[in-house]
Amino acid sequence: MSRHPTLRWAQTSNRLFITIDLPDAQDVKLKLEPEGKFCFSAVSGAEKIPYEVDIDLYDKVDINESKASIGMRNIRYLIEKAEKKWWSRLLKQEGKHPVFVKIDWDKWIDEDEEKGDNSGNDMDFSSLDFSKLGLDPGGGMGADAFGEDDEDDNDINDEGDDKEGEKDDQTLLAGPVNESDSSSRKPDTKA
Repeated sequence: MSRHPTLRWAQTSNRLFITIDLPDAQDVKLKLEPEGKFCFSAVSGAEKIPYEVDIDLYDKVDINESKASIGMRNIRYLIEKAEKKWWSRLLKQEGKHPVFVKIDWDKWIDEDEEKGDNSGNDMDFSSLDFSKLGLDPGGGMGADAFGEDDEDDNDINDEGDDKEGEKDDQTLLAGPVNESDSSSRKPDTKA
């Protein structure tokens, strides 16, 4: 029984990039038909384990301009589309794609990136008032941004005068303060 290797894919408006991850592939057979039928078979490893892929691509392809490259770790196929257009998916069949088919994020670009439409990159923020976003003057998020009040919980409360005018001994703490119980502030002895 044959296994399925991992197939990664990406596209542009006129090309498909298909990479089949299969180290030490031997007896590699690739078949591409104009209607979009893509077949791959090979054996791998000392045990000569058979692998195969048999899929129907979303649309027609130009087999004369398509090229394959067989390497030590994978097989790459550059497939020219018959029509210059973006496909909504790789496979003709609708629904959930097979688990061995993955997107090749190293090669993936969005349709608007290819067209040169940089609408997301040329936004003008000059008229935006950042003071209303809760940013502190240093550029970070201030306490107001999270709905907190302005009290600084990191300061050690000055207990002030204790009984009969005696002041508490304010000793520097050796470690972090346990913030959950503000009534008993003791040094962390584990530090």
